[in-house]
Amino acid sequence: DLMDNYTVYFGHILSNSFYPVLHRAIGVGSAFEGWSPREQDVVYRVLIPMTPPRGHSFHLELDSAGQRHVRNFCVRVQLECTCRREQQAEDVLCFLHHPEEELRRNQGPSLLDTLCTGSYLDVQKTARWFYQLVRAIWPALPQSHNWHLVLLPSTRSCQFKVTNGRESFRIEMLFGVRRGDSDIFVSSQPGYAGTPRTLWPESYDVAEMKFFKHIAGQAPPDSLHLRCLQLFSCLQLGTGFSTYTMKTIVMHLLNTIPVSRWRRRYFLRRLGDINVNLRRCLEEKCLKHFIIGNKRLPQEISLPLDIASAEPPNLFHHLAWYPAAHSQAMSEYRDL
Repeated sequence: DLMDNYTVYFGHILSNSFYPVLHRAIGVGSAFEGWSPREQDVVYRVLIPMTPPRGHSFHLELDSAGQRHVRNFCVRVQLECTCRREQQAEDVLCFLHHPEEELRRNQGPSLLDTLCTGSYLDVQKTARWFYQLVRAIWPALPQSHNWHLVLLPSTRSCQFKVTNGRESFRIEMLFGVRRGDSDIFVSSQPGYAGTPRTLWPESYDVAEMKFFKHIAGQAPPDSLHLRCLQLFSCLQLGTGFSTYTMKTIVMHLLNTIPVSRWRRRYFLRRLGDINVNLRRCLEEKCLKHFIIGNKRLPQEISLPLDIASAEPPNLFHHLAWYPAAHSQAMSEYRDL
């Protein structure tokens, strides 16, 4: 409800501006998939799709100079001719064909002049803009009468907490640009350390959320697949294994073991399967990405052609390159 209210006010405030057009938030991550490793410390992550404003277009450019196992994009912003719209009595001057003085006098600045560095959309400028929007709109929302807003620091997203004295919800707003009509976005999620402010990592969050939604629609009422994932995610806290490692292993198993075999009476068997698969992946130093190059995804998950046909990256590639890291991982597995 809070995100929907924000979306309505985003639309009102930005309707005549040249800032990105913001669309309805999509819940992503463990909290919306139903398996948060820390139930007492849940972060509700939402992805807000952005499309270009009038007179602008977005063009995604793959960054070939980045890290080999990470796909990053730049969002190039280009001005488009709006002279025809102007002739049709739309209240917009063409950024390309009107004198700068007239534009400054009669029209707001273009997106290139507000949230871009050079010709590229800047993640950090966009994050600061989001913070300003969230703060400005909050008093108008019905939730503001009973809840208190606390903004939290972040450079690549908008994080805040709402509390009413008894309950507290932590929310992280990510923002992104959809790749065509697919379920793949480039988003403001953190990349590798020191990711440049004009780089937007490719995000598979929406596709993964839709996969869990697909499984939920088929699973029997007593299915414990989420409990299995939650248990292993809790167990690995404090080790070198990430929650994404556990999530990837469970997604691969959900894609191969029928959902009827995740019922309560199979609980210990499925835990054993997760354990065996984790050990095998560690021994082989190979854990394939679940979304990229997966030919067995449900039909409702839409991928760009380059993602669907790509060779799945190895999430354990560092174990193959660094013997010390592999020894450490095997030691932590034995402790686990």
